[in-house]
Amino acid sequence: MIVVENLTKSYGSKKAVDNLSFSVTPGRVTGFLGPNGSGKSTTMRCMLGLDKPDAGIATFDGRKYTDIESPLTHVGSLLDAGDAHKGRTARNHLRWIAMTNGISASRVDAVLQMVGMQEAARTKVGKFSLGMRQRLGLAVALLGDPKVVILDEPANGLDPEGIRWTREVMRHLAEEGRSVLVSSHQLVELSLVADDLIVIGQGKLISSGPIGNFMTQHAKTWVRVVSPQFDALAELVTAQGGTVERTPDGGDFHAISAITVGDIAAANNIVLHELSPQTGSLEQAFLEATDASVEYRGQSTTNVWEAPKP
Repeated sequence: MIVVENLTKSYGSKKAVDNLSFSVTPGRVTGFLGPNGSGKSTTMRCMLGLDKPDAGIATFDGRKYTDIESPLTHVGSLLDAGDAHKGRTARNHLRWIAMTNGISASRVDAVLQMVGMQEAARTKVGKFSLGMRQRLGLAVALLGDPKVVILDEPANGLDPEGIRWTREVMRHLAEEGRSVLVSSHQLVELSLVADDLIVIGQGKLISSGPIGNFMTQHAKTWVRVVSPQFDALAELVTAQGGTVERTPDGGDFHAISAITVGDIAAANNIVLHELSPQTGSLEQAFLEATDASVEYRGQSTTNVWEAPKP
């Protein structure tokens, strides 16, 4: 289990992480989300002893990373897939890490097979694509058969099959009882695999808990209706406090439940071809939850295109 308590880290006058606390439960995949500059990378670096926090602590089953005698056998991580020596082969890179961490050499071929790199084992890292380097980085994370796995953007550079495979790996690791913490900007993929979410902004905790709770709190909901009598239904729904947004084949009702819309239609003999409650995506919910914490915000496309020409 991962426990982060009151973690704080500043760089000069910039507070990158601000009194942050959360936990990651074994047997579950926990997504770690935040806008650019929110402090996710700094948090993970502090957790793994790569940066020293100003205050607070991160522990893995009650121990700091730097206090674990053989850390790779307890905590596996993928933070930067580009840190492997470009002149080494994939197998030699893993053998070197195994040797320096007291891990059996037999584990090297096992993880190469796990990440689908048997054919590339003798290829030098410098010839790898970004996706292949990501697979090698994941092999390093799994080399010590750790109880805790921390992954930063594990699907970067992967094709659709590789992304699906990564999702299956994370799910499998959690089902084996491991704690899996994954930071990713690919919110659609994360919504398919995450059990819990930790969301931060400007170094502070915004939300922590099951993904369903986060969606209930932040995702928009509405009712989609298709009806040959849509205009009549819209007038009745508006009178009950709902709002209407037209679509090409019908419309969406907001601020009213599907049950209420159905009751109104039944009471007024209005034919319905579709009546379905809708929920926004994880991306929409994330943007809603973090809107006040966005540090680097681009211009709207309207403003950009209306800008004077050079």
